[in-house]
Amino acid sequence: MSEIRVDKVIDEAGTGAVELTQGATIPSGKTLSGAGSLNITGNSTVGGSLSVGGVLTYQDVTNVDSVGIITAQSGIDVTGGNTKIKGAVESVNTGSYSSGTLTLDTATGTVFTHDLQSGAITTLAISNFPVTSNSFHTVTLLLQQGSAGTANTTPETGIGTNITLTPSGVSGFTTAAMVGSGTTVTLSSINDDIDIVTLGIHYNGGGTGTVGNYKTFATKNGDFRLA
Repeated sequence: MSEIRVDKVIDEAGTGAVELTQGATIPSGKTLSGAGSLNITGNSTVGGSLSVGGVLTYQDVTNVDSVGIITAQSGIDVTGGNTKIKGAVESVNTGSYSSGTLTLDTATGTVFTHDLQSGAITTLAISNFPVTSNSFHTVTLLLQQGSAGTANTTPETGIGTNITLTPSGVSGFTTAAMVGSGTTVTLSSINDDIDIVTLGIHYNGGGTGTVGNYKTFATKNGDFRLA
């Protein structure tokens, strides 16, 4: 197998490009680096961690299976084709609570918890979700009732009624959630019950700072307790 000594590579043809021939290897302890671009037309395998300082773009991807660790400092852009990521596990974060406002910061995840023993929710704030052309963003909230089972038992107390949306790069605005005819956002009145509230935010692609360009939907699966 041929070996490329990266500390002595020169562009003999003067084209500004260096070609790595088939079977070329990088010696142990050496690093292949440069300020130009790396173009690979064949298949590539990365055995370790892949760190991306710019934007990682997938084009015409069908499946991404057995994903390891991908560190992308400036985001991931998926374009073209259908994309599936299998085996992914969603982390769960505690909502930030202060004076009746529960903030769900989607920069940290999309699944959150709140124990109503710590305080009832008068305003539900959803922040930092991306707004791209005609997009839909989902946030899930796991709520545990307090010992008295009296917190947030009617829609008027805040779950879905008083919502603050603060999309990424937008100052934010207040709105309310739409609910189906057979579903409300009334939580359980039984102590220690758990309710799962899912909120979907549809942005129609218009001006990002206009509240009329957003619709928020709320559904609830709840009254969960041990049998």
